[in-house]
Amino acid sequence: MSTVFFAMMHRLKYIQRWGLMRNTEAENVQEHSHEVAIIAHALAILRQNKFSEGRICPDPDYVAALALYHDASEIITGDLPSPIKYHNDPLRVSYKAIEEEAALRLLHMLPEELQALYEKYLTPPDDELTREALILIKAADRFSACIKCLDEFKVGNKEFENAYVDIKQRLLDLDLPEVRWFVDNALEAYSASLDELSAL
Repeated sequence: MSTVFFAMMHRLKYIQRWGLMRNTEAENVQEHSHEVAIIAHALAILRQNKFSEGRICPDPDYVAALALYHDASEIITGDLPSPIKYHNDPLRVSYKAIEEEAALRLLHMLPEELQALYEKYLTPPDDELTREALILIKAADRFSACIKCLDEFKVGNKEFENAYVDIKQRLLDLDLPEVRWFVDNALEAYSASLDELSAL
């Protein structure tokens, strides 16, 4: 009945992000996943409560839990930099298959009676509700990348300038009202110092 699944999840903190960029502060997949979950949860709440008319509204708690596991396969695959992962269609398709196989390996590390309960997080179903949840998680993932850029700007690192412009544009290209709300009302605060945040 013993399982190594949770110990494997713990090891997300050893997978570093932004491997091709000069960082002033390291970021690991565990902390990234937490940030994505918080933002995806907020986007789902915004959709459900402000922008729901005529739209599918996934449960915010499901979105948050799904976001916590969105990069879980990287425990096995590592974090492949985006310019490589998305270089061309054959590579993108191949890497997606590798990620899916890694997620299945993780799922099978759980006791059999728990596998069905975790399956929707590690290998999400291809249904309309989950597709909408994954769109919100993709947006939250891009917000997390924008926030990383802002953190680097605060200490004078210009390495992330082009990345910020590109990622923010890809966020806006999603054309989602909840994303626009977060850009207009929350994103700028990430540039502030603690004293500035405390004064607001």
